[in-house]
Amino acid sequence: MALDRWLALAILAIALIYGYTAFFTMDAGLPPFMRRNPVWPSTFPKILSVLAVLTALAIVLGFEKSDGPKASEINYRRLQDYKIGQALTLLGLMVAYALLLRPAGFLPATTGFLAIGAMVLGERRFHILIPVVLIAAVGIWYLVQQVLGIYLRPWPFFLGNGA
Repeated sequence: MALDRWLALAILAIALIYGYTAFFTMDAGLPPFMRRNPVWPSTFPKILSVLAVLTALAIVLGFEKSDGPKASEINYRRLQDYKIGQALTLLGLMVAYALLLRPAGFLPATTGFLAIGAMVLGERRFHILIPVVLIAAVGIWYLVQQVLGIYLRPWPFFLGNGA
């Protein structure tokens, strides 16, 4: 079996576990007044799990296959030709972002993640990069905090009110 089918099989297993959780365990703790709502907190996870299962099944069963390999497809026999270092660095940066989000605060963690991520990908025009990163981080924080009403600690705990 080809690499894409093995990966699709792993994604299928994850999607089935996610779907089981979304369909059978997420709604058990809902308060009675929420059970009458047309949209529950598990609605999006249910849709996402069904789409993931269908897509993974299509790949595992080979419905997406064409006549032969195209030049734009990834050749797993020549992985050393790709920029694996950049990909692994970005994955490590994502893990560091997730770990630093609470202690460092949203704005410093997001600004650092976006700036370092752009530099890893090759951006060298810092006079453009820094304002764009700052506008993006502050804009996302404003939308989540003020528009959606979800509290995000913007600064490290020692600079704020400690909440």
